[in-house]
Amino acid sequence: MDKPNLNQNNRIKSIIAESWSIGWPMTLIMFFEFLIGLTDVYVAGRFGKEVQAAYGIAFQLYFIFIIIGIAFSVGSVSVISRLFTSEKKDEFAHAVNSSFLASGMAGIVFTLIGIIFSKTIINLLGIPQALKGYAAVFLTIYSAGFVFDYILLNTNGTLRACKMIKKSLWTMAIACSLNVVLDFVLAFHTPLGFKGISVATVISLFVGTVLNIAYVKRIIRISFEFSLPVIKKILNISWPSGVLQIVWQLGVMAIFLILNALPHNNIEVIAAFTNGLRIESAIFLPAFAFNMANAVLVGNLLGKNKKEEAVHIGATTAGLGVFIIIILALIVLFNAKHIAFLLSDNPIVIEECIKYIYISLIFEPFMAWGIILGGGLNGAGDTKSVMFIVTGTLWFIRIPLAFILGISAGFGPVGVWWAMNVSIFVQAALMSMRYFTKKWLLNSEQVISQ
Repeated sequence: MDKPNLNQNNRIKSIIAESWSIGWPMTLIMFFEFLIGLTDVYVAGRFGKEVQAAYGIAFQLYFIFIIIGIAFSVGSVSVISRLFTSEKKDEFAHAVNSSFLASGMAGIVFTLIGIIFSKTIINLLGIPQALKGYAAVFLTIYSAGFVFDYILLNTNGTLRACKMIKKSLWTMAIACSLNVVLDFVLAFHTPLGFKGISVATVISLFVGTVLNIAYVKRIIRISFEFSLPVIKKILNISWPSGVLQIVWQLGVMAIFLILNALPHNNIEVIAAFTNGLRIESAIFLPAFAFNMANAVLVGNLLGKNKKEEAVHIGATTAGLGVFIIIILALIVLFNAKHIAFLLSDNPIVIEECIKYIYISLIFEPFMAWGIILGGGLNGAGDTKSVMFIVTGTLWFIRIPLAFILGISAGFGPVGVWWAMNVSIFVQAALMSMRYFTKKWLLNSEQVISQ
């Protein structure tokens, strides 16, 4: 083998190793969070269907409350990851301190809003009266943890951006393990009862926050230095991600409404779709993990002004994530019937769930490719293009086509599933076009300099 080929092979191996070094810890972190969700649902179910349903409602509201924190962390990672590898040490310090303080202040605001208005929010919802009391208790307790969640999201992002992902992994491993153990201890062995589910979450968030602050202090002294220009940069990158989160949730609700309008077996189909989403959420842990890993990798290389390497590592990370998703999808496809039987005992629900698995998993690699490339664009600060691509394919392709195929053309749920696949393919194609035209490299410089 000649020397140029040897150097090329070493370069490819180096890129794959770099992608994997961040990808696998992020996958484990998301798996830990997935386990918490399963444990919460199981423990809530032991107290009855009303408590379980109320938990589900409260948790959806919880997610809405922290959307801003999730979006803000996207902007923080984009800015901090570049400054970390640049020569701008003072600006790096200002970015870490300012994003930390901003997250903490936002968390305090939402904590107060949640505690004060939880009962009012629940009462405004059109849910059965039997659920409102439980849901209000859940949301009130969860609200006490918003400030910790906001800081934890921010500091996890900072650790990722500063190549300290394993510190973040240790934090989340400890916090999530504590959450799972406390779920059972507080709910079944203390007077708290079902309230122990949310109390366990707040305690684990507090512990995780303390651990992360200790780690971040090793990078830089956390102080009350606040830079408004830095926050403006972060917000300029963050707001499209926040809008996208909201639009996506509305899109999921729109699919539920279309399924509800089906002339036959609509309840069973909705149940099958719900179960299918649970299965997909497990498969997609690596995809979302590599999405966040890609943001850091691309951001770090842009900070060094290595633009071509940033492009290559983003594509390689996407390819690595797709490979893992294909393996997981094949495992689920070959065991679809067994998995569907585990989630339901209704024959119609099982049949429709199996159809959903067979149809949707065909396009899972395209979904993973688009999502992970989108992470690279996020790391470059090109969040607006990601927002436009996902929002456009969701509301101009998926929703209209799902209605046309599922309702108007009479194909039923199968038509809806294929409409979702078409939108996934178009989204992956548009994300690829945006990524490989490299226009985002110029856009990233404009965004970060604003």
